[in-house]
Amino acid sequence: MKLFLHLFFFFFCFLQAAVSIAPLQSTHPFDPLTKQEITLIQTIILNKYPTKRNHVKFHYVGLDDPDKATVLEWVSTGAPTTRNAFVIAIINSQVHELTINLRSSRLLSDNIHTGNGFPTLTVDEQSDALQLPFKHRPFVESIKKRGLNLSEVVCSGFTVGWYGETQSSKRVLRIECFMKEETANIYVRPINGITIVADLEQMEIIEYHDNAVEPVPKAENTEYRASHLKPPWGNWKFHIGYDVRAGVIISTASIYDPEVHKSRSVLYRGYISELFVPYQDPTEEWYYKTFFDAGEFGFGQSVVSLEPFNDCPPHAQFLDSYVVGRDGTPQLLHNAICVFEQYGGISWRHTETGIPNQEIREVRSDVTLIVRSVVTVGNYDNVLDWEFKTSGSIKPTISLSGMLEIKAVDITHKDEIKGDQHGTLVSENSIGVYHDHYYIYHLDFDIDGVDNSFVKTNMKTVEVNDQSSKRKSYWTTSSEVVKTESDAKIKLGFSPSELAVVNPNKKTSTGNEVGYRLVPNAAAHPLLTDDDFPQTRGAFTNYNVWVTPYNRTEKWAGGLYVDQSHGDDTLAVWTKQQRGIENKDIVLWYVVGIHHVPCQEDFPIMPLLSTGFELRPTNFFERNPVLKTLSPGIVKGPGCKKP
Repeated sequence: MKLFLHLFFFFFCFLQAAVSIAPLQSTHPFDPLTKQEITLIQTIILNKYPTKRNHVKFHYVGLDDPDKATVLEWVSTGAPTTRNAFVIAIINSQVHELTINLRSSRLLSDNIHTGNGFPTLTVDEQSDALQLPFKHRPFVESIKKRGLNLSEVVCSGFTVGWYGETQSSKRVLRIECFMKEETANIYVRPINGITIVADLEQMEIIEYHDNAVEPVPKAENTEYRASHLKPPWGNWKFHIGYDVRAGVIISTASIYDPEVHKSRSVLYRGYISELFVPYQDPTEEWYYKTFFDAGEFGFGQSVVSLEPFNDCPPHAQFLDSYVVGRDGTPQLLHNAICVFEQYGGISWRHTETGIPNQEIREVRSDVTLIVRSVVTVGNYDNVLDWEFKTSGSIKPTISLSGMLEIKAVDITHKDEIKGDQHGTLVSENSIGVYHDHYYIYHLDFDIDGVDNSFVKTNMKTVEVNDQSSKRKSYWTTSSEVVKTESDAKIKLGFSPSELAVVNPNKKTSTGNEVGYRLVPNAAAHPLLTDDDFPQTRGAFTNYNVWVTPYNRTEKWAGGLYVDQSHGDDTLAVWTKQQRGIENKDIVLWYVVGIHHVPCQEDFPIMPLLSTGFELRPTNFFERNPVLKTLSPGIVKGPGCKKP
C-alpha cells in the first residue's frame, strides 16, 4: 500500500513538473500566440500607424483560425499550415480589422468596420473611465449628501446594450458605484439613485443624474475573504440504510446551519422506489421484456461488492450488508457501499478588480461526501451515487454501464436491413434493441419540520407597451401553492418553472419561506400508449413529478407486488384520491428517464452514461452557507513541491 502511494505521488509530481517546465511550442495549428508573435504584430501595425501621428488602441489580438480542412490535414499528415493573426484595433476613432501573416511578417489586410457594434472594451479604458466620477463635482456632492466617505467608494463599469435605437451611438460605459467600507463584497453595497454615463473616446462623463437617495445595504455578514473570517465547521448528518428491494436508503438527513448553530432537517427518507425498463421490440421473442428491476428483481439483493481503488477511491470507507438467502440464512455482502470525500471542484469564487490598487481573488475548492453503490440487474450495472455538498445541495446521480441486451439477426451491414429491426446494428448479427430506463425516486422531505408545502413557480413573459422602458419585454414569476396531489402531477419540459418544497411555517429574516427546490435533468416522457399493458403497470412514469401526503404503506411506486401485477396498486392509482398536500407531511416522487438508442460505442460493454438531478437549498439559509468555509489544506506528497 505504501509503495503504491509513493509511486502515485512520484508520478503525479513528475507529470506536474513536466507540464510546468516544458516551454510552449507553436507546433499545433491552434497553439496560442507566443510572446514573440505578439511583439511582431505590434511592430507591424505601429510601423504602418506610427503613434506620433496616430492614436492606436488594440482591442483584440488573437489567432486567425486556419481552415478546418487544413487543420485536419495537419492532424493526419503533419502538413504545414499557415499561421495568421487577427487584430481589432481602434485607430483614430475608426475600428480596423487587420490580418497578419506571422510566417512572412506581412500585413495581409486592413479593413475598416462600418457595421453595428463596437470592439471588446480594454481593461485600461475601463480603469480610466472608473476614475472619472471622483473628478466630477456633482458626484462628489452626491456622496457628501448621503453622508458617505468618498475614500470608501469604488466604481464599476457596465455595458449599455441595444434597445432599438436607430441612430449611430457612441462608445459609452454606464458607471455604478459601491461602498467598500467594512467588506470587499462591494456588489452587495450599491449606492443607488445615481446615473453616470461616460464617453470612452472622449473619456468624459456625458450624462449624470442624482435621482433619489436610498440607503446603502449593510456590510454585516457579507465578507468572504479567508483572512477575514473565523470559519466554523459544518457538515451533513444522515443515516445510510439498506433494503433488499430499494438498495441504499438515505434517512434523516440534516445539515448544520452556522447561523443558528444547529442542524436542520432536510430529507427524512430518500431512495429509488422503482426502475422500469421497457424494451421496444413488440415481436413474440421480445414483447414481454418490460422489466421492473426493483419490484421484480430487488435492487438491494442485486447490489454487488465494490472493488477498492476502481469503484471507489483509495481513501473510501466501506460498509458491508447482509442479504437473506432463500432459506432465510443471512449472507454477508462485503463492500456493499462505499463512502468517500471527493475533491477538485469549485464551491465558489470571485476575483475583484474594482477596488483601486487591489486585486482580491478568493476561491473555495469543493469537498463533497459521496455514498456509492452498484446494482447489477442482468446485463446492466447501475452506479448509484448520493452526493452531499457543503452548500446544502444533495445530488443523486445514476451512471449506467454493462452490456446491451442484444437481438441476434442474420444481418451484417446496415444496407441489408429490411423493415424495422427495433434497434441499432451495433456489430455483425447484433441488434441493440431500443429501450428506456425510468428511475423513480421517493423523496420524503422534512424541510425544517414535518409539515411542508409544494410550490410551483411559473415564469412568464411580460410585454412593455406603455413606453415606460426602452425594453419591450421581460420575464417575471408567479407562484402557486399546490393544494392536492392530483394538481401536483407535472410533465417537465413544456413550460419554464421552478418546483420547490417549502415549510410555510418557517421564514427567513426577509420573509421568504425556507425550502429546497428540484433542479431536474432533461425530462424523458413515455412514448407508449396509456392502454399498453406495460405502461399501465408503469403508469408512474406518466408524469415526471408527483407529490403525495405521507403514507407509511406507500413506498413502492409500482405497487407492493410487481411481478405480473395489473397496475392497480401504483402511484398513479393512489393519487386519484385527491388528498390534500398543503402544509402537510408530503413526499415528492421524481422520475429520471433515459431513452436509450444504442450505438456501436455501447458495444460490447458500455462506457458510463450518466444522468441525475439536484435538490438545492432555496431560501433555506440566510445567506451562502459556505461563505465562511475554508478550502482544505494541501497535503504535500513525497518529493512534491508546493504549487
